[in-house]
Amino acid sequence: MKAALDRALNTLRADVRAMRAYQVHPAAGLIKLDAMENPYRLPEALQQALGERLGRVAINRYPGERTGELARALAAHAKLPEGQGLMLGNGSDELISLLAMAVCRPGERVAVLAPLPGFVMYELSSKYQHLDFVGVPLTPDFELDEAAMLAAIERERPAIVYLAYPNNPTANLWDEAVIERIAAASPGLVVIDEAYQPFAERDAMGLMARHANVLIMRTMSKFGLAGVRIGYLMGHAELIGHIDKLRPPYNISVLNAEAGLFALEHAEVYERQAAELRAERERLQAALKTLPGVTSFPSQGNMILVRVPDADALHAELKSRGVLVKNVSGMHPLLARCLRLTVGTPDENAAMLEALRAALT
Repeated sequence: MKAALDRALNTLRADVRAMRAYQVHPAAGLIKLDAMENPYRLPEALQQALGERLGRVAINRYPGERTGELARALAAHAKLPEGQGLMLGNGSDELISLLAMAVCRPGERVAVLAPLPGFVMYELSSKYQHLDFVGVPLTPDFELDEAAMLAAIERERPAIVYLAYPNNPTANLWDEAVIERIAAASPGLVVIDEAYQPFAERDAMGLMARHANVLIMRTMSKFGLAGVRIGYLMGHAELIGHIDKLRPPYNISVLNAEAGLFALEHAEVYERQAAELRAERERLQAALKTLPGVTSFPSQGNMILVRVPDADALHAELKSRGVLVKNVSGMHPLLARCLRLTVGTPDENAAMLEALRAALT
């Protein structure tokens, strides 16, 4: 048995065996403020209506026309201009993987570039496809280092530049003029990841209209459907058409498509929830400023990055008090002593603040 297992393991890529998987921490029994989820559920009447609607879906059939209807509904929701295309992904993660596949050229060096700290899947998906990932550090206040970015673009000639807008985990929006110059200088695709767009004061739709190499990636997860797993990629119709060839034909289930359509039909409910979370974010920011030893950074997402005296100890102490947040202090040197706090409901935020005050004292 051992010899057979060893032979089987040796068929796997050595770099895959050496990788660490993306970790999802168990949250049972905890106030879950570690993953930037929308904490609000649908009102009970809409939950019942959705359940009845999903019960009528023909789950004995492969997904068909309804996924096309979802793509058209998302295009209308995003106010996608004529001449632009949209493709669906099983969350943004799948879209990032498909983009890596689209630019991979076996036997050739292909670079992917992104600022650091940033979303870890840009690097992981690049490595899965044997692409060279190039990280460019942000400035100490988490702004884009324009000179370093432009120098890296000139040196590496990346096939993809990822810019999260707002950034994860720092939650800030970068200077529009700097992003425009990066888009103009990039020889390949510039993917603007707008996962947190419902909470931000601006987007990059105008940038996409001005630059044919700019794609915008969004997700319904932060909209309020994290469990449904629907992402979408927008850009020039010809570009999207080629990338879409790599998409598995049935990557969005009929149940997920129906849930997505239902959510868009009730978009005003989710918009109210986003407005409440933006207001809670500002209240939380004000409260954090009163805590000793805590530095909070500006946010345009549904999360707030804070620097504390001892991130490891405080993370463990909060968990012992029933609150789970994200310890990002080990992700990058710029994030030393940092925790990322998801903005929750008023009650969840109050409980987190109470736990923070107790832990800090």
